[in-house]
Amino acid sequence: MQFITRLRTAVLPVIVIEDADDAVPLARTLAAAGLTTLEITLRTPAALECIRRIHAELPQLQLGAGTLTRIDEIDPVLAAGASFALAPGLSEPLVRASARAGLEYVPGVMTPSEVMRALELGCRHLKLFPAEQCGGTAMLRALASPFSQVSFCPTGGIDAARAPQYLALPNVFAVGGSWMVPPAALRERAWERIGLLAAEAARLGEQATR
Repeated sequence: MQFITRLRTAVLPVIVIEDADDAVPLARTLAAAGLTTLEITLRTPAALECIRRIHAELPQLQLGAGTLTRIDEIDPVLAAGASFALAPGLSEPLVRASARAGLEYVPGVMTPSEVMRALELGCRHLKLFPAEQCGGTAMLRALASPFSQVSFCPTGGIDAARAPQYLALPNVFAVGGSWMVPPAALRERAWERIGLLAAEAARLGEQATR
């Protein structure tokens, strides 16, 4: 088994939306800035509706569901329009159920033992979470030699200042973060501010893929 869509950007916005009415304006703002792959986390009651609305209004965007932790979330996520999902941890039942359902799935790891188990399950694209708390770039460099076949999407505690350090590593395929959508800016619907932060993030991604 092998999981992960080729992401269109090396910077993956990790978005928590409380109000579904904010979903489409936010997605339009991020897309206009150059971020066309979005992770909508399943941390709020509005999350699935947000994915549905964005998919309906902006079908050209690549949508992922974040914080996928239960098998019974797989079908609703697919029905809403997500094409991939990420999880904070590694669950063999979720890996296998996602494969059966056709959902590309990126499990989370933070130890070498979890990386080994993920490889046994056929997963070579993994989420390092929480990245900063479990060693950050030093941990990724340490994992590179024994796990040269693995590529990571570090997420957790990463901001605009730290992102380039992660993107410079050869075993990082993308960096996830929420710094381009500050909670206060989203509550205030400060789309111009979010757009500026998103454009800076998109440039980081473009520089990393050159």
